[in-house]
Amino acid sequence: MGPAVISVTSAELMAWTAAFLWPFVRMLALVATAPVLGDPAVPRQVKVALAALLAFALAPSIGAAAAVPSVSAEGVWIAVQQVLAGIAMGFSMRLVFAAVQVAGEYIGLQMGLSFASFFDPSSNGTTMVVSRLLYMLAVLIFLAIDGHLLLIAVLAQSFETLPVAAAPLSAAGWAVLVRSAGEIFASGLMLALPLVTALLILNLAMGILNRASPQFSIFAVGFPLTLLAGVAMLYLLMPQLAGFLDPRFAAALDNAGQVMRTLRP
Repeated sequence: MGPAVISVTSAELMAWTAAFLWPFVRMLALVATAPVLGDPAVPRQVKVALAALLAFALAPSIGAAAAVPSVSAEGVWIAVQQVLAGIAMGFSMRLVFAAVQVAGEYIGLQMGLSFASFFDPSSNGTTMVVSRLLYMLAVLIFLAIDGHLLLIAVLAQSFETLPVAAAPLSAAGWAVLVRSAGEIFASGLMLALPLVTALLILNLAMGILNRASPQFSIFAVGFPLTLLAGVAMLYLLMPQLAGFLDPRFAAALDNAGQVMRTLRP
């Protein structure tokens, strides 16, 4: 009795490939752009392995994907759409961290620390010390509330709201993403407003004191006093950071899901 021969048709092979390839492309785009997961400090091999692991885990629950040859023009079009969908979700989450960095820029300028900057490998540019500090605290809060796991859950749900298909994505989804980008400056200003207001009042008080007493050297004591007051305000601000960011993270996750729903043609 000879060995059993397993025969696989080209249609079955195409279906198996599509069931893994298209989810893998969307997940890889999300992992590459999402906060924490897409940090440059994470090796590329780890990102690819994580995306492949997620694709293997979620492929059975996604349902039948479009059985399109991956080397065809339609297959390339579907792959491009999956990349755009993953990037849109990752960008939606990065808006919160961008708002935190903007708040750090506002605070650093008001404290007189605009010169205190260093090279940031995550953005490939110079970043203020205060901005980097707030960003790292935001990352820790994001991990503490299991934000990375919630993001993966939203990714799994996105295959129901935006199935893999060759139909073009709707422009309404990109409009939602652009409008949500305006929250960067609004949220950043709200986070920095208490400290900026306190330092502005301090600067006004020193200006009045300088006018009342011209012999008072405002330049000699102004910068140390502003820096000391800024550090004290940061000490009071940091315990309130989690309460400020929790609803922003929840709103960003909801916004990522809304973008996926509006991208559906």
